[in-house]
Amino acid sequence: MRITGEMLIGSRTVRGAHGTIRAVNPATGEEMEPAFGGGSNEDVDAACALAGAAFDPYRSTSSEVRAKFLEAIAQGIMDLGDELIERVMSESGLPCPRIEGERARTCGQLRLFAAIIREGRWLNVTIDPAMPDRKPLPRPDLRSQKIPLGPVAVFGASNFPLAFSVAGGDTAAALAAGCPVVAKSHPSHLGTSELVGRVIQAAVAACALPEGVFSLLVGDGNAVGEALVKHPAIQAVAFTGSRRGGLALVAAAASRPQPIPVFAEMSSTNPVFLLPEALTVRGADIATGLVESATLGVGQFCTKPGIVIGIEGPAFDQFSTSAAAALKSKAAGTMLNEGIHKSYRAGTAALSRETSVHQIADGQPPITTACSAQAMLFTTSAQAFLSTPQLAEEVFGPAALLVSCKDEAQMFAVAEHLSGQLTATLHLADEDLAIARQLLPILERKAGRILVNGFPTGVEVSHAMVHGGPFPSTSDSRATSVGAMAIERFLRPVCYQNFPAGLLPEAMQDGNPQSLWRVVDGKLQQG
Repeated sequence: MRITGEMLIGSRTVRGAHGTIRAVNPATGEEMEPAFGGGSNEDVDAACALAGAAFDPYRSTSSEVRAKFLEAIAQGIMDLGDELIERVMSESGLPCPRIEGERARTCGQLRLFAAIIREGRWLNVTIDPAMPDRKPLPRPDLRSQKIPLGPVAVFGASNFPLAFSVAGGDTAAALAAGCPVVAKSHPSHLGTSELVGRVIQAAVAACALPEGVFSLLVGDGNAVGEALVKHPAIQAVAFTGSRRGGLALVAAAASRPQPIPVFAEMSSTNPVFLLPEALTVRGADIATGLVESATLGVGQFCTKPGIVIGIEGPAFDQFSTSAAAALKSKAAGTMLNEGIHKSYRAGTAALSRETSVHQIADGQPPITTACSAQAMLFTTSAQAFLSTPQLAEEVFGPAALLVSCKDEAQMFAVAEHLSGQLTATLHLADEDLAIARQLLPILERKAGRILVNGFPTGVEVSHAMVHGGPFPSTSDSRATSVGAMAIERFLRPVCYQNFPAGLLPEAMQDGNPQSLWRVVDGKLQQG
């Protein structure tokens, strides 16, 4: 499939006329072919108008039609073969096994949502039959189900060019819910985005869906993204990226005459708590695992463990020594783009300037690539951490900060001090359960996912997964961007009162023609 540098607006390909943009190979610094034309407000309006026109016909399609559509996208991505893998590698600097794994995850997400919409629980059908003889007042017939919000704007992420991008989890969940998608390519992954976008465009046509079900826009800077979020046809926004970028979209959405929800995943340090007995018994093993997790993918996972908290003493000292030794052998790696590389260098430089922070190890020196980054390990005291707000900020990349506490009380104070997180991890032994019980209520308030004796990198795409958390990890802690529950972001409930049988949507009809799980008069039943 040839990459042309065009946008996809419905069934058309459109050459943007507002400047040119090129993807850059982060390993070499070289600009890549072809040049992409930047979109305009007129292009945004055209895509959004098509999405608005497509909404009612698309949401009225059967679950089976939408499931087959998602499966067609998954198969189309696989059919791209090596062409896709090679382009992603060139645009991201990521190795082939990582990209192959991410492609599998992307297709797995699409197939998961196909299964979810076929099964039907996402509709949350609830029926309270009429009680005409109830005293003192009769009860009307009340039935409810969830319906899609409307067209969704999806912003491609930098660190997952497939799984959190044009056909990633946000798009899969929105399309499953019945929402058309207008996606914006990440400027680092222009060719990748076009290849995947053309697969979706072809699937729309093959499934005989309205052309406005999907469009793909390109734009440098903020103009196209801001126009997309502010367009009246758009009813929700999905974003994965920096806190600055996420907050800008939240502000734009809130300033509309009709404000809309923004589901933005932004920043997280993913604290790891080392409880005393676990640290004594297996501190060296934990140290090795920590370094592997913190440097995985050059530290560019949103769940990278960035802050590690333990109680000072011989066991913590030995842990620090083991972690430093493990980190020293880590090779430098190519980061995703120049902006991320500069931000990492600025963040580690800021830590180095803090008098209360000490660098205890660094990895192998950078090789001569444009965006090569060296792993780093720092340490500080809990007292300094509590009194220096910037130490709690995310450094996106292969760096971690060890925080030593005087006692359990100071460890609890550090936990309370932390802002909202995607994850929090406890390393514990049986003897640590009492401390863990005291930490757990704090961590439940702070994080969307709490792990025991593991590491947070690696987010399973499943029914129970929560990939979200309190601000600033996300803009809405009630949602997850990974897993089956992600569809909930793009739905809202509607109640139907005293509807004649011939007017009721099929999911709520007597006889349950779709054999759905439903709550009828307060009791869960099927068929």
